[in-house]
Amino acid sequence: MLAMKFKFTHNNINVLDLEKSLKFYEAALGLKEVRRIAPESGEFIIVYLGDGITAHALELTWLRDRTEPYNLGDNEFHLALTVDDFQAAHEHHQKMGCICYENEAMGIYFINDPDNYWIEILPSSMG
Repeated sequence: MLAMKFKFTHNNINVLDLEKSLKFYEAALGLKEVRRIAPESGEFIIVYLGDGITAHALELTWLRDRTEPYNLGDNEFHLALTVDDFQAAHEHHQKMGCICYENEAMGIYFINDPDNYWIEILPSSMG
């Protein structure tokens, strides 16, 4: 057993269009910018998004010289969020057209962001 205690702080994903991603994450999940790192060189911008509830953040990294989409493999990795009103969230995401997979038997679904990262949506009872 480790004597040190580790605590989650953030997860990072790289994005091609930072503004498009910021708009998506706020519209789809209510995540808002809490911190930004933007050096004068303009070679990258890092934006941390928060849910306003937990200390955990989603770090979006934009690289100026990146032009091709990121290789996400089989998209087996993903973020997951719980929501207090699952039905309302599902209807909202249906209207946005971002639901990419549903597993009704498990009572979950996934949305995909502008870079095709998958985000699992779970009812709060499963969190």
